[in-house]
Amino acid sequence: MTAPLTGPAFGSYAADEVGWLLTDLSHVDLEADVAERERRIQSGAAHYAETLPIEYQPDAEYRELFEKVLQDSSIRLARAVGTVTDLVLAERGSDVTLVSLARAGTPVGVLMRRWARDVHGLALPHYAVSIVRDRGIDAVALDYLARHHDPKNVVFVDGWTGKGAIARELSQALAEYREAGGAEFDDDLAVLADPGHCVRTFGTRDDFLIASACLNSTVSGLVSRTVLNDTLIGPGDFHGAKFYAHLAGEDVSNHLLDSVSTSFADVREHVPGDVEELLRSDRTPTWDGWTSVEAVRAQYGISTVNFVKPGVGETTRVLLRRVPWRVLVRDLYAPEHAHIRLLAAARSVPVEEVPGLAYSCMGLIKDVT
Repeated sequence: MTAPLTGPAFGSYAADEVGWLLTDLSHVDLEADVAERERRIQSGAAHYAETLPIEYQPDAEYRELFEKVLQDSSIRLARAVGTVTDLVLAERGSDVTLVSLARAGTPVGVLMRRWARDVHGLALPHYAVSIVRDRGIDAVALDYLARHHDPKNVVFVDGWTGKGAIARELSQALAEYREAGGAEFDDDLAVLADPGHCVRTFGTRDDFLIASACLNSTVSGLVSRTVLNDTLIGPGDFHGAKFYAHLAGEDVSNHLLDSVSTSFADVREHVPGDVEELLRSDRTPTWDGWTSVEAVRAQYGISTVNFVKPGVGETTRVLLRRVPWRVLVRDLYAPEHAHIRLLAAARSVPVEEVPGLAYSCMGLIKDVT
């Protein structure tokens, strides 16, 4: 079975920080014009995972804003990292294997691994695997994990929840894998932020800005979104991705990790209380986020909930790599989405204030069919 890919040959993270259970497609031309790609996806002519969007490279003003966001939010991020990691260790034990959902989950998985190492002296294995909406999780990667680790100890990790589509995809895919004769994995997804109330293991349920959502590959180890294309990925292959080594000069992946890790010392005394409070609370998912998304979809006459992307992280993604129609914000001048207002202005996307919005903001994708 193929070994994990590691940096510096693949990605800019150190080899001991993460093993990518992916096929290296760096040599393949997969990027497509954003508008044309969107049209093909929406018409049903192509699935979003078959190609890659051309990565948006922000200007100097936006990069400066990212740096400010990182400085302002490092302590909050560190506290959420510590809380979700210690919650996992309290409920699942110290012999866990972290498995990030590439790519948004990968920086979070690395930070959780660092917290476990720095605070508890643990050396947790950490991998990144691909999950694709409507196609499920990479079964070949699950085979690898089951062969090398106890499936009961695998903890899946992501950055945040929007309306909960990936949480649902994970549960369904793991059930199908088990029913097909595979090992049994726990579908409890651990995330930094759960504003959609979709999971029970989280660092916070606030809809706050996670700095790694602000950029694409240059904050995620220079690795692309994952690719599942039958012409490139065979039955025994991991899903694929590209290593954008040519963007090394713009890479802030390790800068983000180090900024948050440096803040661990500032939050260590607060995390045990946060964890105790969560352990005593009712963390049952209510799926409130999905309900609010359905309401917005109906109000704006949008054909599918797939065109409604709630939360700061998902709204940022819409502006970075989709064809946006408009952005809804609860507070027009809220500091947590200053970068969203910059991106919207750059792409001439209207920003509409909607007091009482369930999330800090929502990104609506344009119907181009």
